[in-house]
Amino acid sequence: MPDPSSPSARPALTTSNYGADANGLICGYRFRPDAAGEPLDSYEAAAWLRAGGAAQAAADGSFVWLHFNLSHARCEQWLRSLAALGDEFFEAPHAGSRSSRIEREGDALFAVINDVLFDFSFDANDVSTLWVHLRGGLVVSARRQPLRSIDRLRADVKRGERLATPVALLDNLLRDQADELQRIVRSATERIDDIEDAVLAGMTGGHSAELSRLRRLAVRLQRWLAPEPGALMRMLANPPPFVSPGDAERLRQAGEDFALVLRDIAALQERIRLLQDEAAARVAVENNRSLFMLSTVTVMALPINLLAGLMGMNVGGIPLAEHPHGFAWMVLVVVSITALLGWLIWHRMHRKA
Repeated sequence: MPDPSSPSARPALTTSNYGADANGLICGYRFRPDAAGEPLDSYEAAAWLRAGGAAQAAADGSFVWLHFNLSHARCEQWLRSLAALGDEFFEAPHAGSRSSRIEREGDALFAVINDVLFDFSFDANDVSTLWVHLRGGLVVSARRQPLRSIDRLRADVKRGERLATPVALLDNLLRDQADELQRIVRSATERIDDIEDAVLAGMTGGHSAELSRLRRLAVRLQRWLAPEPGALMRMLANPPPFVSPGDAERLRQAGEDFALVLRDIAALQERIRLLQDEAAARVAVENNRSLFMLSTVTVMALPINLLAGLMGMNVGGIPLAEHPHGFAWMVLVVVSITALLGWLIWHRMHRKA
């Protein structure tokens, strides 16, 4: 049986791999001190892991980053057989909870990071999850759908970004995530500014659906991302051995930057709520005016309906039944009563005003 790490055993890439190789690896890089990342495929990574490369890399100051697509059928099997990751890394993608967290697992770190999809369209469903395992010499990240922050990091590494340690990679990822969230908040704020101007100008129609969509997005981002800074601070209180004091300080600053973005999301959520209340109040006023006009018309039409019902009875003694001008007299009576009711309603409205 051929060695799967050998070049001869490598199958050609096809479009069915969805941007990953035959084992689900989207990208792999080896980072040496003061050097840009060197690309790796899953077969080179497998040979490196079998040779104990993670331990050797931790000793010489280098590390390998492997980024996987968990939707690929062979991905989880490859990781279980070669990467020696903790059980939490494999259980978390199948669990229901998706709250962001960064926690220590022995001498490693495990992170659950929520991010927006690559084709994000301000929908609450456009948020997905990235799972990350870090230890000395090795970083493994995995996702099911393309995410913006991790793709920004991939692009930076491809352009020659130098990452000194695994924690530096996590720090860059968290900062890219914060930048992406800030961009979302900025774009949503600009849209809400336009809606607010329209609502204050009295044009309330057509905005409720968009406000609800933006509010659902803000609520979901707030719920899933709010635990991240606190979890990061708790981890930094007792970090794994491979986290240096300098790396810990960088992560602490990244957590503070992220907390500022979360405050902006909370402020945006509150602003949307107030705008929804204002729009609902204006719609209620318009509905009350419409109901008042409908009630007024109904009251003014009451005399003609009442007289028509009385005069339509087939009984004797109906007034003016034989009079040659009876119809004209009845029309005059109805118009007079209707005009009187209209004047009374108008007078009462102006007295209240």
